[in-house]
Amino acid sequence: MNFNTLSNRTKGIIFIILSAFGFAMMSAFIKLAGDLPSFEKAFFRNLVSTIVAFTLILKHKEKFFGKRENQKTLILRSLFGTLGIVLNYYTIDILVLSDANMLNKLSPFFVIIFSALFLKEKINMRQIIALGIAFFGALFIIKPSFNLEILPALSGVGGAIFAAAAYTCVRQLGGKEKPDTIVFYFSLFSTVVLFPFMIFSYKPMALIQFLYLILAGIFASLGQFGITLAYKYAPAKEISIFDYSNILFSAIISLVMFSQLPDYLSFIGYTIIFSASLYMFVYNKKLDKLERIK
Repeated sequence: MNFNTLSNRTKGIIFIILSAFGFAMMSAFIKLAGDLPSFEKAFFRNLVSTIVAFTLILKHKEKFFGKRENQKTLILRSLFGTLGIVLNYYTIDILVLSDANMLNKLSPFFVIIFSALFLKEKINMRQIIALGIAFFGALFIIKPSFNLEILPALSGVGGAIFAAAAYTCVRQLGGKEKPDTIVFYFSLFSTVVLFPFMIFSYKPMALIQFLYLILAGIFASLGQFGITLAYKYAPAKEISIFDYSNILFSAIISLVMFSQLPDYLSFIGYTIIFSASLYMFVYNKKLDKLERIK
C-alpha cells in the first residue's frame, strides 16, 4: 500500500490513531515513573519535546518563536497547555489509566464552549445537549463522594478544561503559525516555567525512572506531532472520533502493564461519553453535507 495514494481523510485517520497510541504510551510511562512529583514528570516530558521540536524547526528552516502579532495567543496556549499537563499527570498517577485518559477526552466538549465564548463560533441546542450528556457520563468515572478522594478525578476534569483552552488558542492561530513553531514555543515555555517548581519539589530518581520519563517525552512528541499532522490532512469534525482509540489503547496497557481494569461504572461512563462524541461526529458530517449542497 502506497501512503501517497491514500485519501487525505485516510491519512488523517492514520495519524490521529498514531497520536492516540503515542499519548496512551506517554501516560503509561508517566505512571511507571512512580511517585515522582508531577512538576518533575512534566518538566522532563517537555524537555524531550523541546529538543524534538527544535530539531524539526532547524530541518524545516522555520521560525522558533513565531510572528510578533501572535505572541499573546502563543503565550496563552503555552500557559493553558502547561497547567493541563500538570493536572493530567497528577490524575494519571492516582486513577486507572483509562479513567484518567477518558476524563482528559472531555476537552473537545469544552472546546465547543470556549470557541463560542472567545472565537464567536455558534453553538446550537444539539451541541449543548451532547455537552450535558458527556458531563453526565463523566460522573460515572468521577463517582462524586464529596471528600478528598474525589480530587484526582476533579484534577482530570481541570486538565481537560485547560487542554481545551489550549486547543482553542491553537484554533485561533489557525494557519498563522507553523505546527513545529507552536509545539516548540509551548514545549520551551513549559520547560522554563516548570523548572523552578521542579527544583523546589525535586525528588532523586533511579536510572529506570529517568528512562521512563525520556520515553514519556518521546511518545508525547509522537502524540503531539501525530495530531498536528492529522488535522493538516483532514478537519477535526471528520476524524476526531478516532482519537477515542486512545481509551482502547489505555485499557489494554492498564491490563497488561498494571493489571488494572476500570470498574463497571467507569465502563458506563465511557459508553455515555463516546456515544455523545459519536453523535456530534455524525451530526457535524451531516451539517457539512448540507452546506456543500447549498
